[in-house]
Amino acid sequence: MSQYTNLETILEKLGLSDKEAKVYVSLLELGNAKVADISKKAGINRTTGYDILNSLANKGIVNALGKGSRQEFMAEAPISIANYVKRQQNILEENLNKAQDLVPRLLAIQSKGSKPSVKFYEGEDGLMKVYEDTLTSDDGILGFANVDEMHDGMPNYFPKYYKRRAAKKIWAHAIVPDTELGKLRKKEDSNELRETLLVPNEMFNFTPEINIYNNKIMIASWKEKLGIIIESKEIADAFKKIHALSWLGAKQFDK
Repeated sequence: MSQYTNLETILEKLGLSDKEAKVYVSLLELGNAKVADISKKAGINRTTGYDILNSLANKGIVNALGKGSRQEFMAEAPISIANYVKRQQNILEENLNKAQDLVPRLLAIQSKGSKPSVKFYEGEDGLMKVYEDTLTSDDGILGFANVDEMHDGMPNYFPKYYKRRAAKKIWAHAIVPDTELGKLRKKEDSNELRETLLVPNEMFNFTPEINIYNNKIMIASWKEKLGIIIESKEIADAFKKIHALSWLGAKQFDK
């Protein structure tokens, strides 16, 4: 077993294959070396050695010197490993953002022609799923929302969610308990494409959130970590009327 086995294991966790890790560590020990010498020290055949070294060169970790029979390879400065990991992280974050943007479009396709249904989602991931579904709205979002509960439940999610919703030109009309955090969010209404009405917290301190959009009702229970999506035109129409009536009442308090 190599004396650098633990180091090689760490390099594998950072994104190198087992053979890439062995070749890289061997090259660090050898300095400038030809493929045959590197392959021998790493315990792999010469043909595989060429492939591994070229792969490491593409990652910016190894550099090729010369050509043909005189070609040698040398390891780049160890900081190149950190730079490689950082590049991979940037790619991962970019792909994650693309995947999140794609979710509403896929959900929209899935929902076309669907029959009335009720879906349940549990935990923080489940709550995130029901919020992502609201981004499929094509007629705005009517909401009853407790901002304090929302931000306590998923503190790192909503700042980005607001921006993404606004970027999609999806308006929100929200009835919100009058708290300090509720007031702060109301100040951002124009930036976040929202109209907020504040109602007395001591009278209307509801904790679940309800969003009505398209033919759906989304319910997020922060205390029970439960998300529900009801898809029904009849029920959604009824909830839209309930929100309209509540909006008229809320205007008496938010003056």
